[in-house]
Amino acid sequence: MVSLLGTLAVGLVVGLLARALKPGRDNLGWIMTMLLGVAGSFLATYFGMALGWYEQGEPAGWIASVVGAMALLAMFSLVKGKT
Repeated sequence: MVSLLGTLAVGLVVGLLARALKPGRDNLGWIMTMLLGVAGSFLATYFGMALGWYEQGEPAGWIASVVGAMALLAMFSLVKGKT
């Protein structure tokens, strides 16, 4: 339970950083921001493993997590803008 709460807290921080660094307005709530940050961390971890930057079970760093969350936020904005 503690690791889940820690993951969500890190996801919230990463999501907030991604939203602050990406230009433009994003209408996302706290929960979507948190999920965006967690998903960005997972994306950065698996992308880094595919490129050989990380080993199995090694989490991505803060910068990579924020970049992953920013990429997801950009994709979300593109999909949201078309609907």
